[in-house]
Amino acid sequence: MAAGAGVTGVSGDGGGSPAKLNLAYIWMISAVAALGGLLFGYDWVVVGGAKPFYEAYFHLTSEALIGWANSCALLGCLVGSIVAGLLSDRFGRKPLLILSAVLFGVSSILTGWATSFDLFIVWRILGGVAIGMASNVSPTYIAEVAPPEWRGRLVTLNQLTLVIGILGAQIVNLLIAGSGTEAATTEALRQSWVGQFGWRWMFTAVAVPSLIFLVLAILVPESPRWLVKAGRIEEAKAVFKRIGGIDYADGQIADVARSLSHEASGQAHWRELFKPAVFAVLLMGIGLAVLQQWSGTNVIFNYAEEIYRGAGYDLSGIMFNIVITGAINLIFTLVATAFVDRAGRRALMLWGAGGMAIIHALLGGAFFMGLTGPLVLGLTLAVIALYAMSLAPITWVLLSEIFPTRVRGLAMSVSVSALWVACFGVTFTFPLLNRALGAAGTFWIYGLFCLIGFALIARFVPETKGRSLEEIETQLGLR
Repeated sequence: MAAGAGVTGVSGDGGGSPAKLNLAYIWMISAVAALGGLLFGYDWVVVGGAKPFYEAYFHLTSEALIGWANSCALLGCLVGSIVAGLLSDRFGRKPLLILSAVLFGVSSILTGWATSFDLFIVWRILGGVAIGMASNVSPTYIAEVAPPEWRGRLVTLNQLTLVIGILGAQIVNLLIAGSGTEAATTEALRQSWVGQFGWRWMFTAVAVPSLIFLVLAILVPESPRWLVKAGRIEEAKAVFKRIGGIDYADGQIADVARSLSHEASGQAHWRELFKPAVFAVLLMGIGLAVLQQWSGTNVIFNYAEEIYRGAGYDLSGIMFNIVITGAINLIFTLVATAFVDRAGRRALMLWGAGGMAIIHALLGGAFFMGLTGPLVLGLTLAVIALYAMSLAPITWVLLSEIFPTRVRGLAMSVSVSALWVACFGVTFTFPLLNRALGAAGTFWIYGLFCLIGFALIARFVPETKGRSLEEIETQLGLR
């Protein structure tokens, strides 16, 4: 891709010598990788707005079938994250970006025009494979091209595009739903234009940005750190040189080479993840991934209909409230982007986990006392705001930073797989928990997870802001 104008910056890599960073180029290639996050966000949330309509169309009535339709894509996410880990360390980050773009486009069209519930499930799972790949490879690619003082903001860019995708899906859902929200009965909903065709276009709309992502992903360079690991030094040097000049390139290659020299030669193997120092960091990554999901916030996106209906809103109000949640999500992700390289990762994570524990306790109390309407809406928006500026983006930043270069793809694969297993668990069990414990008990459980997460972050998670990836390896005792 064509480089933008050079912008002077100071890099902490390469022996600490000042570098003239081409920030326009860095932001451009990072933004292309972050398009995977946009598609991830759209595909992940579109199901929530389409839910009342495809449930009526496919005659879904039991909690098990409703939970399966809402969570089946997560099995694909798990497969995609595992595949990405196996293939990205061997073939590079760029081919996986391209493959995920193809899968996003194909699965969105096939899901939208599925002729049976079984086919709907199959194509949703295929879309989940694309999400799993993008969630693994996009932040990894960005972290590997970003200078340390910009890495937090650039990796958070992936989360920013993700929430733009979420908001986009919510707006598209609202616009397409239209008069369908006025249907008085399930049968009327099923026979409406939205019940027959509108929900299909909610899914199909993502094919257009998928095509854009595919074209741009073909044009970006391969990750220079992966190129060094693969022995393609001249290609890596050319990418680093375009990012920060010849001195920057030499310093970066020397740093990565030194890091790799402490590790065995050849391809990375799964058994390397069980070396004591690496395994300890891997457990940290798994813990962060599980906490991000069992904080309960994604339930608000995926089951907004049940939550807001239980709070007294009709379908029209529910659809509008969903758009508000997306707007709050976007605003506070921008806050995270502004502060991640200033306040640091650890402080934002502590603030988010602690605050969410309190808000979940209040939200459970509101449902317990039968309070409805604006109070419940306000508390759910507060949870989303805290999540958007902490656990949602910063988890991805930390996962992209803490693993050593040699096994980064494999370690990311395990951590992201744990994330999707946790996400499947929380998504599938919400209808069951809600029926057994009520909304109050369910949100109190999520609050307890946030409280446990706060304690674990305070005890185990280090601050990584402003450090090169190789310096973080040293900080964590990985070399």
